[in-house]
Amino acid sequence: MSTRFRFTAPPSPRAATGRVAEVYGQLARDFGLRAPDTFVVLSSAPELLTGVWALMRESLIAGPGDRTGKELVALGVSLANRCPFCVDAHTMLLHATGDHALAERLARGERPADERHARVLEWGERSRVPGALDDGPYPFPRAHLPGYLGTALAFHFINRVVSALVGESLLPGGAQRLRPVRSLGGRALARTVRRTAAPGDALALLDRPEPGEAPAWAGGTPVGLAYAALLRAAMAGAGLLDTDDQDLVEEVLHDWDGSHPPLALTGFPDRRERPGARLALLAALAPYRITDEDVAAWRRPGHSDDSPVRLVAFDDSLVRLVAFGAFLAVDRLESTLGRAPGRSPARTPPGT
Repeated sequence: MSTRFRFTAPPSPRAATGRVAEVYGQLARDFGLRAPDTFVVLSSAPELLTGVWALMRESLIAGPGDRTGKELVALGVSLANRCPFCVDAHTMLLHATGDHALAERLARGERPADERHARVLEWGERSRVPGALDDGPYPFPRAHLPGYLGTALAFHFINRVVSALVGESLLPGGAQRLRPVRSLGGRALARTVRRTAAPGDALALLDRPEPGEAPAWAGGTPVGLAYAALLRAAMAGAGLLDTDDQDLVEEVLHDWDGSHPPLALTGFPDRRERPGARLALLAALAPYRITDEDVAAWRRPGHSDDSPVRLVAFDDSLVRLVAFGAFLAVDRLESTLGRAPGRSPARTPPGT
């Protein structure tokens, strides 16, 4: 699943060592791809890479619930967030589960024929709106909430990172839009996707949070510790903004109703005056709207030197700023989806 990157040049997976190499090893074993761009783009920040892999693995792959249902959640979230890369990826992964007819109905833009599948897909699509899922029952057993909700939150983060920093096309020339390519791609991943994965394996890659940091909705499963680890890693990016910019970004997220911003980006900070706040808010609300001009405006104040060392530092900082903005949106959703009383977007990672 090779595609181009936007704004950064991540380290080559062939050069990976330490925890990054271990993530790639688990990806190959449990996801069927050693180094998909979805994760390579985060590899300059190993704590972000391990956190998001752990959350995705422990929910989508090893968490409670049916894999087809969780793929439908990931697809619904990706549709709501307008992430064509992830929509195409999860259509292909539905082929890998063996649900070929379902995958093709969705590829044609049709509603699932099975009402249970339709409700799960709609649940994923509605999850972009804070509080929208608090009305009515879940479309899956309550015991499966950690798997389904963890998957939804993982992809609210992944969609935003991918839309900001990875190109739109899953395969060169948009080949994934061809039915034979979708089917063959899914079949190539089928053995891995249909294999049972042991919960908890990704936790060994993390700087483990305290059990009390895990959200209550995770029910003591590994999903909760993975979520807490990603929260810590992503919220550390707040330090890239000054206090005024942090306040502005968090105030906007606090009032966000889940809508996509208007074409004119009314109310967004001017890129010349507050480029960091603008980038963080775009990452949260409309990462597909980040432009070369937005990135260049943020780079100029502190990264005017074009030496290789400066460029590497800039890549790392941009990844961390995008992750911070993306996770503020996730945290806003989690505070309502998880029915966690009193939660609001945090300024700094817990325990620091």
